Amino acid sequence: MAHRIGRLFGGRYVSAFLFLSATIYTASSVTHYSVPEEMEEGSVVANLATDLRLDVKTLKGRKMRVDVVGNKKYLDINKDTGELFIFERIDREVLCPLKTTTYCFLKLDAAIENPIRMFNIEVEILDINDNAPHFRRGTMHLDISESSPVGERFSLNNAADPDVGTNSVKDYHLSSSEHFALEIQTGRDGSKFADLILKKSLDREKQAIHNLILTAVDGGVPTRTGTASIIVRVLDVNDNAPSFDKDKYILDVMENSPLGTLVVKLNASDLDEGSNSAIVYSYSLYTSERTQQVFNLNPENGEIRVKEMINYEDFKHYEIEVIASDKGPNSLSGQCKLSIQVTDMNDNHPEISIKSFQSPVKENIDLDTVIAVVSVSDKDSGDNGVVDLHIPDNMPFTLRESSDNYYELVVSEPLDREKAPEYDISFTVTDRGSPPLSDNETMTLELLDVNDNVPQFPQSFYTIRVMENNAPGALLSSLTAFDPDLHENQYLVYFILEKEIANTSMSMLFSINPENGNLYALKTFDYEIENEFLFHIEARDSGSPPLSSNVTVHIIIVDQNDNAPVIVSPWRAQGSVVEETIPRSTDKGSLVAKVIALDTDSVHNSRITYQFLQVTDATLFSLDQYNGEIRTMRMFSYRDPRHQRLIVVAKDNGEPALSATVTIKLSTLETAVNKAYSDMTEVPLEYDIFSDLNLYLVIGLGSVSFLLLITILVTIVLKCQTPKPSSAAPPCRNSVLSERNSTIADSTLVSNDAYWYSMFLAETRKGKMVVRQPVPKGSRYIVSSLPRGTGLTDTSDSAASTLQASSSSSSSST
Repeated sequence: MAHRIGRLFGGRYVSAFLFLSATIYTASSVTHYSVPEEMEEGSVVANLATDLRLDVKTLKGRKMRVDVVGNKKYLDINKDTGELFIFERIDREVLCPLKTTTYCFLKLDAAIENPIRMFNIEVEILDINDNAPHFRRGTMHLDISESSPVGERFSLNNAADPDVGTNSVKDYHLSSSEHFALEIQTGRDGSKFADLILKKSLDREKQAIHNLILTAVDGGVPTRTGTASIIVRVLDVNDNAPSFDKDKYILDVMENSPLGTLVVKLNASDLDEGSNSAIVYSYSLYTSERTQQVFNLNPENGEIRVKEMINYEDFKHYEIEVIASDKGPNSLSGQCKLSIQVTDMNDNHPEISIKSFQSPVKENIDLDTVIAVVSVSDKDSGDNGVVDLHIPDNMPFTLRESSDNYYELVVSEPLDREKAPEYDISFTVTDRGSPPLSDNETMTLELLDVNDNVPQFPQSFYTIRVMENNAPGALLSSLTAFDPDLHENQYLVYFILEKEIANTSMSMLFSINPENGNLYALKTFDYEIENEFLFHIEARDSGSPPLSSNVTVHIIIVDQNDNAPVIVSPWRAQGSVVEETIPRSTDKGSLVAKVIALDTDSVHNSRITYQFLQVTDATLFSLDQYNGEIRTMRMFSYRDPRHQRLIVVAKDNGEPALSATVTIKLSTLETAVNKAYSDMTEVPLEYDIFSDLNLYLVIGLGSVSFLLLITILVTIVLKCQTPKPSSAAPPCRNSVLSERNSTIADSTLVSNDAYWYSMFLAETRKGKMVVRQPVPKGSRYIVSSLPRGTGLTDTSDSAASTLQASSSSSSSST
């Protein structure tokens, strides 16, 4: 057998020998042989001694030997004949497992001694068709819905053949079927793949299972085949298969991407509901095992992430086919292809260089002023070397390119130190690589203050309440303004703007601390004299030029109950008793006297109420607590004493309350008729009418009647002679005429007008109208108090009280 193979290839070996005969003695010459794989052990490859022109007889003595370089010892030399023979069976697929290698060589070194010589021998192992195609899965199960459209493609498991060239898989054949056909595809490496094509609609009710035989045929002579069973199970109607957004995705992934980096998230949709729309993602059989080791596919959400480190130098391109299958009882699937290109890494960071930077600057710097000059650079090339410089968007600056890779930082908006005293400007340079790399540099720009802010008070108007009788120098309030500027631009001085009230300057009444704005009172205030002040205070900073603002201050003097009521009617000397005389026949409800008191405090404190402090008979008189009128509660009886003593107290509404008292001594006057009548009623009549007592009584009654008649006649005559004043109001029939002599000194009673004015104030506070009428032929006048709306006519029957006052001359003045 070995000799037959030797004769078969003998001509080829001789050609190789002739070709190399000229250089076989040089150290670098190589002797080439070709031998098919799987030759039997002992088969002769060639006569090495002849090819190397060595004497066969000297081979043993010169210890000729053959060493295999880096492999097992497949070949050896026969020292008797000089022939190179097969020492161990050679399997090309074991020796050269990668199908990407077209040629398979076995390198040997032949050595001989005396003298020592080395020969390089290279044996090419030729492939023979000694391997039949085989499928990784002997049985392939396919579940196909009966609603699958004609022409739908189903990926099948491809066959593998370790042989190369024409001896590898060349074609696929499918057993006879009226529903399915086979379509052959060629991969990038020349490998063949088969897709099952539906050429006729399926009907599960007619045939639920289809058994097919897939045969893979290689191109060797003779041909070899391998088969696999395809069991197609027809599913009931789940008539919507998942579909991807795209049929093919072209993606880029950076080398050295971190493990777990998301490459793409596939999104397949299924219009069905429930389990028929739940999608599971998986690799198809088209996807190589190496690709599945590099990329991990999440079956639940379709995310493809980096599983192993990606090296651009190992693989630049990956092809993936992903199947999306639903979870319906009749699972349908859709597929898409992904072409992933590995991108070289951008491994150089851009650089920033600050050439010029101006800091600090004034806050009122002009717009478009250059603050800094910056240069940028990147050692990378292409898009990886193109850089962009930017600063944060929320800053009042902008970048302006001045020349190639040089930028100017200019002011784009007005600056305000009070809003931002400084800016941390971050210059960020980014290249256009994928992913982009960046670098940054931060510079701090400080702003110098200028006097551009007016002092501001928290309020534009201050109302300050000050209790009267305050101590001089008391702190009233602190009026502090704020200026956001710095240093001397922030130092404030406070002034009171001069204003005179009643020839008095504000600076004589108030004082302000120029440093802190504390406002003080320089005097004690009296509410009864002045109850408010209005002036302005100015705050001025120390800048150049100085700025100022002012605020209005309203000082309100708050009243204290520091004035006791003063009784102005009925008038009496200090500590004296007022004496009044009234007829004993006065009717019930008649006005006996009217007490009027005045209080110079404020309205609340000056509200006065009247009450009896002491009264002789509580059932005889009543006192109105608001207007001070004393009236009779009943008519006088013969049992009532002739003199009544009334003590009235007038109390204000302050806290604590202050009061004043007046003592009124009332005397009742009896007329002669009343006296006689009372005597008659009090003394029992005697039967002796002509007794001395009765005689005196008759004479007295006659005398009184005569005097009364004369008085009436005189009064009528005077009335007829005296003209009636046009503005005089007739006295009420219940009026009481009181006459008293003035015993008040000039130093106490200024004039009759003061008495009139005090009564006017007292009555008008009670909502009444007061009228003063002069009495003819005398200095006396009548004061009438009338309700509002009461007309003054000659026939007026007003119930107003009328008081007659006499203005006696002060004869006791010293």
